[in-house]
Amino acid sequence: MDRISKRERSALMSRIRGDNLGPETRLRMALVRLGLRFRRNAGMLPGSPDFVFEDGRLAVFLHGCFWHGHGEHYRAPKSNRAFWRRKLADNRRRDARARRALNRAGWRVAAVWECALRKDADKAVRGIASKLAA
Repeated sequence: MDRISKRERSALMSRIRGDNLGPETRLRMALVRLGLRFRRNAGMLPGSPDFVFEDGRLAVFLHGCFWHGHGEHYRAPKSNRAFWRRKLADNRRRDARARRALNRAGWRVAAVWECALRKDADKAVRGIASKLAA
């Protein structure tokens, strides 16, 4: 059972935004430090990748450990478990559909986990750079 009403929960969740948060800023700054040229939030591509490298046809998604269910770091909420199980499964299916659609359109896809970025942002960016060079 949730401790707050559905209306209050909805109001709280509606205030969560996926742009210019700490992890996105950290990744963007690391990409800039390495001199990589990219575009942000490419809504014209399937799945709206967080970073797009047009010359290398590489779409990069930044996955939060909670929202994308990182096996090592995901902790399920104690309340409303069925909802969160469905939500996480839906997020994973959406990620897979976006990856397939991008691949069919000739794009390569990379995902950077929030925890990897937190641990060593420069290492995560070097991984992206190596995909671009391949």
